[in-house]
Amino acid sequence: MNLHTKQDFEALMHRMLDPLLPLYSPGCARMTPGGAGATYDERTIGMEGFSRPLWVLAPYWMGGGDPEPFAEIYRKGLAHGSDPDDAEYWGDTGDYDQCFVEMAAIACAILEVPQIVWYPLSETARLNLAHWLSGINQHFIPHCNWLFFRVLVNLALDSVGMEADLALAEKDLQEMDSWYTGGGWYTDGPAAEKPQKDYYVPWALEYYGVLYSVFAEKRDPDRAEVFRQRAMEFGRSFAYWFDENGAALPYGRSLTYRFGQCAFYSACVWAGLEPLPLPVMKGIIVRNLQWWMEQPIFDRDGVLTVGYCYPSLYMAERYNAPGSPYWGMKTFLLLALPGEHPFWSAQAAPLPADIAAPGLYPHYDSGLLLQRLPDGQLNAYAPAVVEKSGHGQFAEKYAKFCYNTRFGFSASRSYVQLEQASPDSMLAFVLPGEDGGWVFVRRHSLSFELLEDRMISEWAPLPGIQVKTELIPCEGGHLRRHTVESEIVCEAFDCGFAVPKFAPGFGSSSAEHAAEAHNSALACRVESSSGGAGTVVETWPNTSLYSPNTVIPAVKYEIPVGTIQLETLVTSSANSVR
Repeated sequence: MNLHTKQDFEALMHRMLDPLLPLYSPGCARMTPGGAGATYDERTIGMEGFSRPLWVLAPYWMGGGDPEPFAEIYRKGLAHGSDPDDAEYWGDTGDYDQCFVEMAAIACAILEVPQIVWYPLSETARLNLAHWLSGINQHFIPHCNWLFFRVLVNLALDSVGMEADLALAEKDLQEMDSWYTGGGWYTDGPAAEKPQKDYYVPWALEYYGVLYSVFAEKRDPDRAEVFRQRAMEFGRSFAYWFDENGAALPYGRSLTYRFGQCAFYSACVWAGLEPLPLPVMKGIIVRNLQWWMEQPIFDRDGVLTVGYCYPSLYMAERYNAPGSPYWGMKTFLLLALPGEHPFWSAQAAPLPADIAAPGLYPHYDSGLLLQRLPDGQLNAYAPAVVEKSGHGQFAEKYAKFCYNTRFGFSASRSYVQLEQASPDSMLAFVLPGEDGGWVFVRRHSLSFELLEDRMISEWAPLPGIQVKTELIPCEGGHLRRHTVESEIVCEAFDCGFAVPKFAPGFGSSSAEHAAEAHNSALACRVESSSGGAGTVVETWPNTSLYSPNTVIPAVKYEIPVGTIQLETLVTSSANSVR
């Protein structure tokens, strides 16, 4: 797919949005692209579907794009959805309301193109919309990136002369500033409660900070400059998360937002910031979008699905509704740029040599140890430091030993059977049970240490077992050294990456102390120097984020009562840009 000119990006936008046109409700206040549920009701699911395309439509209109047919749809929807006497009213909001998330897209549209989404509304419709938006000031919202939604809403209300609570917005900004940890990085809330570093930094906190630096440049110049400086520092660091083939690191939650992974760089280009040279940022954006367009992420009607590289609900969070993937449209903020902007004529450049070169990169600000292999793979060794009452499957999304841009990772269907648990890149302890045994893995670390050449963590998969794990990168992969202190007799499987089967060239094998699986594009091998038996785990379908069918090479160890040392070498290779 060619992606160079503004017209190319506009064509891609239409490819994604035009299939939605038949899906809007009669009053246009709701758009529901599918039938799956979330933690909020159907009315809110429809409202989310309505709001999220605004992340691209408003910039498109701002950059001179043809307003119709979507502008009339959105003016109509804004009027109907905010009218308490209308059948399509979005509803009175309450504490923790999902509608607060969706208000941010409307707020940005008001800030960017009030001449299209605000002033054409009747006076009554404007008052209704302002009253509905102000609900975010009346209720409790989670102390995470949601605070930025309230900031944006109040900026928008104030920009069109409506009553706003700028004092509350100031309080929110001060609290978010307390989450800043350095190097451009934040935690998504108080670090003691939410210590993990993930994509909510680039596609939420840093992204909205860049927007604020433009929207509030005159009102709050000092803070705007702080956000811009942090973005400059962050942008250099974040480039390490991208593969030369365009893939971004599959790590953490909310991955169904997919190409939102590169939205931060779009915001930088829009705001005139260059943490990296403009051609390099264009290269990251273009390759990431192209990589995603090669994946089967649309349904037969061209509508985005919930999932990652293909439709799947197993990896989804409880807040992923059918319209949720359109949050990734934030990447298209670029369309606000005028046609003569140098971004459109710049050639997409590769990653800088010092970022793309094979080697180890301790990423202290995010807590990851990154490793680039000569064949282009990007490994990220993770600390498993996460909030303990998360949004589901946090062990899979944050606590695997290594995350890889070519293999992805797996999300379990259950912990009742090894094949259902699909514990790729984990040391999985299996206790006997009638249904095939109960599976226990690292869910979070009790402590961790990131050194220049290794990652060390201490963890407990269940009461009665303590583990100290050293992850030591080496040529072609990494060595795992586990010290296991157990009060339980059980088995443990030290698992490699999940390798797609039913693929050209697929094969697998196991031996006394080793196992491997390969296809024409990828291969993974695990080998023990401390005993153990090689085995190949036949995972259940649709557990891997990258491929519907996989196997996992592993070494099975017998765990006695007492202390045992395990050592497993995990190597992988990639023969394609997948």
